[in-house]
Amino acid sequence: MRHWFYSFIIASLLLSLTFTSTSASSQWYETQGHASIDDDDIAVARNKAVENALKKALLVAGASVSSVQQVINGLLTQDQISIRASGSVNAIELVDELHSGNLITVTIRADIFPQEKKCFAVNFKKSLLLTKSHLVNREQANIGKIYPIDTAIIKKLEKHLTADSNFTYSRSIFNSKTEFSRLNNSLEGERIKDLVRSLGGSTDSQYILFSEINDLSFEDQATNSWQFWQQGIYPRTLSLSFYLYSGFSGDLVWQKDYQDTAIWSFTKRKTIDVNSIIFWQSEYGSMINNMLTQVTKDIDENVMCEPSKGKILQVNGNKITFNLGRDHGVKIGDEFTLLHAKDFNSNEGKRYSGFNISPYKVKVTQLTRGTAIAHTPDNSLFGNIQINDFAVRY
Repeated sequence: MRHWFYSFIIASLLLSLTFTSTSASSQWYETQGHASIDDDDIAVARNKAVENALKKALLVAGASVSSVQQVINGLLTQDQISIRASGSVNAIELVDELHSGNLITVTIRADIFPQEKKCFAVNFKKSLLLTKSHLVNREQANIGKIYPIDTAIIKKLEKHLTADSNFTYSRSIFNSKTEFSRLNNSLEGERIKDLVRSLGGSTDSQYILFSEINDLSFEDQATNSWQFWQQGIYPRTLSLSFYLYSGFSGDLVWQKDYQDTAIWSFTKRKTIDVNSIIFWQSEYGSMINNMLTQVTKDIDENVMCEPSKGKILQVNGNKITFNLGRDHGVKIGDEFTLLHAKDFNSNEGKRYSGFNISPYKVKVTQLTRGTAIAHTPDNSLFGNIQINDFAVRY
């Protein structure tokens, strides 16, 4: 048994190193599975227990349950573990194995990448925090004095999301810029994670959106034979980059660049109010509006199938309060799974964030716009569940 255990760990660690480098948006989940030992066939029972544990992890992560058989087909072969990677599971590690009578209990840790197009949480809105954009080349805003465009574009995006997004509940902070652009330019990934987690925690947001305005320049040639600015019809570019992060893990979920050009129909020295109807009804303003319509669709597409996670704000006996409510689509009677945040270190000393999937589930009994109160149906207590852990609906 010990020989089997250590050969499993060695194999799974090698697989971890292979697959985690190719899946930036994956997440580690730790959970238990159970199975009965029939006719003293421990190997078959172990397989069933691992399947049971992996199914729980896949559901909570938002992956396809059907992928259980694809992932662990032929999991146990004599003394070796054979793991076949798919689009959902990058690696599996056996953490513990316990025998009690004819029951076998295994604890596994799985690195899971949610499978595309499998939607388990489309009825719930994810909280999204919008931050002030960053003007990369500030001098380009001098013509028209459109320096406030770093805020105006995100305010307009917020209106698009409020009106047209089916899967986000957005809010914004514009009082000050974040350090994101400086950290991103310096490739300081860990400090970006710290920033994202801080913003997610302080604003109760599941996702954080950053953006950069890369280009506001004019094309070199006018669109007609008139002299420069005589008719005010020079094409002006807009280049935007958006970065969507998980407010819980700090990981980058989605990133995309957008670029387009439209006529700048204002004279050279005229100061333009980028919050005015005149600006947004101009060709350039209309071009930005169309771009933000596409951004809204892209954000929806990238969050619609993700599980809705709420942070636990209070634990009292068999009752919890978490930060999802009516505005997020939660209803009385909805059932949530509980996750205990659990970081761990690999053999190489690298730190990974992950979740321990609690055996307890809760049912929502009270709601406000932004919070829910839920109880365990059988009045059982929560064990290690505490404030800042998570309630997840898949």
